[in-house]
Amino acid sequence: MMWKFVYALALLGSVSVQAVWAKDGQVKESKGHVSVVVVGGTGDLAKKYLWQGFFQLYADQVSSGHSFSFYGGALSEAKKGKPALFEILKGLACPQGVSQDRCAVLKEQFLKLAEYRKLKTLEDYKVLSEAMAQQLTQEGLSEAGRLFYLSVPAFAYADIADKINNSCRPPQGAWLRVVLEKPFGHDFDSAQVLATQLEKSLKDEEMYRIDHYLGKQVVSQILPFRKENRMFLEPIWNKHHIERIEIVLKETLDAKGRTQFYDQYGVIRDVLQNHLTEVLTLLTMRVPENLTSSEEILRNKLAIFSSLQQLVRSSAVIGQYQAYNTEVQEELNKTKDHISITPTFAGVVVNVDNAQFDSVPIFLISGKMLDERVGYARILFKNEVVCVQSLDSVHCKPRQIVFYFGHGDLKYPAILVSKNLIKAAIVAEDWKEVTEHKDIRLFGLALSDYHVQTPMVQKEAYALLISRIFHGRKDNFISAENLLASWAFWTPLLNALAHEFPRLYPGGTANGNMLDIQVLGREVSFISEAVVLIPQDTGMGGGAGADESFQVMQGKFRSSDMVSAWAEELINRLAVDLQAAAEEAVREGGHFHLALSGGSSPLALFQRLAMHHYSFPWRHTHVWMVDERCVPLTEPGSNFRALHDHLLQHVRLPYFNTHPMPVQLNHRLCVEEDRGPLVYEKDITRLVNGSSFHFVLLGVGYDGHTASLFRDTPLKAHGDRLVALTESPVKPHQRMSLTFTAINRAQRVGVLVTGKGKHELITQLSRVKDDPQKWPITGIRPTTGKLVWYIDYDALLG
Repeated sequence: MMWKFVYALALLGSVSVQAVWAKDGQVKESKGHVSVVVVGGTGDLAKKYLWQGFFQLYADQVSSGHSFSFYGGALSEAKKGKPALFEILKGLACPQGVSQDRCAVLKEQFLKLAEYRKLKTLEDYKVLSEAMAQQLTQEGLSEAGRLFYLSVPAFAYADIADKINNSCRPPQGAWLRVVLEKPFGHDFDSAQVLATQLEKSLKDEEMYRIDHYLGKQVVSQILPFRKENRMFLEPIWNKHHIERIEIVLKETLDAKGRTQFYDQYGVIRDVLQNHLTEVLTLLTMRVPENLTSSEEILRNKLAIFSSLQQLVRSSAVIGQYQAYNTEVQEELNKTKDHISITPTFAGVVVNVDNAQFDSVPIFLISGKMLDERVGYARILFKNEVVCVQSLDSVHCKPRQIVFYFGHGDLKYPAILVSKNLIKAAIVAEDWKEVTEHKDIRLFGLALSDYHVQTPMVQKEAYALLISRIFHGRKDNFISAENLLASWAFWTPLLNALAHEFPRLYPGGTANGNMLDIQVLGREVSFISEAVVLIPQDTGMGGGAGADESFQVMQGKFRSSDMVSAWAEELINRLAVDLQAAAEEAVREGGHFHLALSGGSSPLALFQRLAMHHYSFPWRHTHVWMVDERCVPLTEPGSNFRALHDHLLQHVRLPYFNTHPMPVQLNHRLCVEEDRGPLVYEKDITRLVNGSSFHFVLLGVGYDGHTASLFRDTPLKAHGDRLVALTESPVKPHQRMSLTFTAINRAQRVGVLVTGKGKHELITQLSRVKDDPQKWPITGIRPTTGKLVWYIDYDALLG
């Protein structure tokens, strides 16, 4: 009877009563008061998940000795915001395991503890802080901490964090915790800017960047499962035993109602860069000795990020459900001719460049309007057994571990281990083994062919994470370093896909096998051909038909040979020509000397060479640089860094056959006194017969510059030198470049020009006379060698 008396007091009396009594009727020492503020407290996320999570927290902590206040903040005036907030709170469900009677009391008290606040200006936040302090004084409570949950768009984070910092910090001895919802930026640069802005107002330990996937019960148990079963798993958790890893999140819903957000972000930013990448790190990182140490977990995650091979255009396939563009037109008030190329489906293959997982493909797949709603991570192990007759034998069945996040045919979260692999230990005390199996098949096996374990009580991800925040545990949250490492990994692929048209798919079961993917070498592709209709006004060559799209045209441009085709076929042709030149040079002299330009134009060529030309004579090839920016070679702005990331690290080129330009000598960049150009020139003279490269590949800028030879470059000052320091009109201004003398000694020079944006330049170049001071590209006139222009149809025809 005592607990009923206590709750009756709570209902009638002061709000401070609710957390200082234990269920057995004994008074517990107060641990202090906690103020919870949900900024965006009447929004969709708060309505669906957050208030339910905080109600769960209150139910769990009501007897702990803490007292609570809850504030729902929004931009609306109280007369509009207050009814909206309490309409949400009245709809809260009873936590699992709580009786109806007790739930009714808890819910009534929770409503008494909740309050709406308009939070728009700095003054609003000051008033809120004063109200918090006043309540503590009136009720004689000490303050334990303040928890702010920012359920608002990311662009508002910095401003709100500044307001909290300037007006709502608790007194010394009490904690401040600020929760941030994804997205945390749009790419690496924007994420870095956001992190810098937030650091001005909040300490790192005060920020909790939430990825609700880390709160899913199965995801949160990946590391404990690996550690608990380490003795069995360590010998097989590697490339010798794992065939592939699949991390999949499928949705049946469309993007309706979210298109304003979704059309800016797309499926890769929305799901792969965060949720699926986090699961990837949990599966591949070294298992921490201390699973509650956020520092050790972060170190191990960062080690994996540093081992991931860079993603390139051919690492991914993308799709878009057929009705999406119409939804965008309607919801965003776009005209009928508006074309959105935002992907709603993506399949990406990631490779880990370390001894443990080298050559194991990791598939990250997600999409909307698919055949079912399900999420899972599947580790498929190799099976060396070949069954001749008993094909249904347990030895012949797939050997796999599946971390099943929920939904799908199984309906509940579970860890599935095929019985022909290991008998896994139960992952936690509040988990159980399932012994009665449904008559369903998952991943090629009947459910009865698995050892299945599942949580005894299913909990919502947000409730779990809110509890972790309350207890100050950061091991299930995203640190700034983790976030930036993830964006650094994904941003190059996002840039590469920025102008790609996704494959259209009808949606649901009608997709058939249209979205099935395969990996050949390092290239990902759809297994089936599909016709993707591209509007004629999108820069794809006007009325050129499909039959013309793969034809190669040969002709003349500026009195030199020209090869032209659509971009993909042009790159294929250039790669073939390069390999032919290499093989000829190696046959005749044993070595092939290739000089390559920087910039974006040759990146597709590098990828083509790395992924398709396995017979290229790399062991006998020397790679030189045509030009280089005066930045450290490890920085993203370095031409050599781009060459390394897109080509050199993927081919077997001997270390001593790589010749980056010496732009950094004596810890200085491009200082004349360090004589870097002379050092490079001596290397060329010593290794290249007659200082005549076999092949020099150039690009051409919009202003007509080539290599790092710009308009008004003092050409006469170069004389007969092969290498010189030059000045660029754009940053970084200092450059090192081969001179016209070095380039024109080459046996063959290729000039690669791609993109519709170069059409005006090509038109001008077709008319102007040779004038290297004004149009440096016109100074390329090989003395005895051959010049070939490789121009795609977009640049040639517009």
